[in-house]
Amino acid sequence: MELVLLILRVILAGVFTLAAIGKLLDRKGSEKALKEFEVPEPLIKPVAAGLPWVEIAVAAAFLFLATSWYASLAALLLLGSFTVGMLVQYAKGNAPDCHCFGQIHSEPVGIGSIIRNLVLAVPAVILAVSGLSSQGIDLVSAGGGQGSGNIMQIVIGAVVLALLTAAVFMLRKIIEQQSLILRRIEILEVLTGEDREVSRDAAVGSLHAGLPIGSPVPVIELTDSAGARTSSREVVHAGRPSLFLFVGANCHPCESLIPDIREWVSEFEDSLDFVLISSGGLEENLSKFGEENVERLFIQKDRTAADLLGAMWTPTAILIDSKGAIVSRNAVGDNAIRDLVEGLRASDLTSEYFHYSSGDDGAKMKIGEPVPEFSLSDLDGNRIASDQLGGKMTLAAFWSTTCPYCINMIEDLKAWYGDRSEDDPELIVFSDGDPEQHKALGLSAPILLEKEYATASKLGMDGTPSAVLIDENGRIASETGVGADRIWALLGRTMTRKENEIGNGAGV
Repeated sequence: MELVLLILRVILAGVFTLAAIGKLLDRKGSEKALKEFEVPEPLIKPVAAGLPWVEIAVAAAFLFLATSWYASLAALLLLGSFTVGMLVQYAKGNAPDCHCFGQIHSEPVGIGSIIRNLVLAVPAVILAVSGLSSQGIDLVSAGGGQGSGNIMQIVIGAVVLALLTAAVFMLRKIIEQQSLILRRIEILEVLTGEDREVSRDAAVGSLHAGLPIGSPVPVIELTDSAGARTSSREVVHAGRPSLFLFVGANCHPCESLIPDIREWVSEFEDSLDFVLISSGGLEENLSKFGEENVERLFIQKDRTAADLLGAMWTPTAILIDSKGAIVSRNAVGDNAIRDLVEGLRASDLTSEYFHYSSGDDGAKMKIGEPVPEFSLSDLDGNRIASDQLGGKMTLAAFWSTTCPYCINMIEDLKAWYGDRSEDDPELIVFSDGDPEQHKALGLSAPILLEKEYATASKLGMDGTPSAVLIDENGRIASETGVGADRIWALLGRTMTRKENEIGNGAGV
């Protein structure tokens, strides 16, 4: 038993040493992981800097009898904290990168990573239960006693095994980097093979401008590779998200993506569909993108789909969820698309409120959060509360009678509300000011007046007109659409690029 306890101490010392080294090699990755685990912002940098040294101290403490028992308690505390954090994120439907072994090995949080932590906790539990005075053979004095040669051989073997494990993980990283270099070489060979025209359409506004996250994909006519007509909504398969890739037959960066697309289709076979949308003739596109993509290649007419989805340049990628809603910003360019796919590898695409965003952009969104509680009277004195918004999709709009952009869209909004179908969202308007002026608008949807727009502000709205979708569960289902064109997008009605150029703004 003494020998077993020694082996457990050496194993745990090796595990915590590997974890510390991996984190020290990738401080930025540690900070990113802590942020994804919702650690308070002021603590992220100190924890990322200090955690590896705590793990090194624990590893060292396992090597000495006098400190081994305390090390087992510290190990259980660390593993317990990590596991609780994983369980919380898993329960929320999130899959942040655990970053447990830093640059050496990392993976999204899931059942496997949680079980791994529990398994690692077993030797720590055994050592803790064994007590302060029973921690196995002392490594320091192991060289002088009978049988010490065998003991040291075992210890050395365990250390070598740990080093070999680390070497395997590092070799894996090197192989991944080598594969990336080879792919880049392949891309360069493709690009330098012939002198072809690069397809770039005149860009208006931000390259990444697109429809608001949460907007339904507009109905756009497409032609499949067999010449049959279909629509943008029909190519989204129920239960599976899709990545729309806007490409062109004369686009060099699009051609550079062909080897990647081949790998992605195989890698995401069971979780993500890839849809190639191009312009021009079918034959030239099949010649460009190959017969292997025949089932996922669709032709748009006169860039209709690209214009409506804001895909002004090729290549552009847009992620669509299984319900046909847009859940990412437009990724413009081959490198941006690769970055997007890399991010999807560490994401749970099946999460109900999954959307892909990064940095400050993601922090501003309230998607998936419950609607803040409110209870207000409409213009007719009827009380409307937050718990009444469940059961059907609802568009909550932020309005002002002094906003010219609001006034400009009121007639179209009334017409839409009067003619909407059963599948269209309900409408509720938050505003402030004179009730008589709001009655004069002639809008039959509920208008809730509230001083200083308290509820609207909690919904994330900070300009007029703006709006956000609330789903059947009473949770926020979109980002805030600011301006008439983006409100119409949330309702599934989009403007062409020419109409957008005319101008649709927002006031205060």
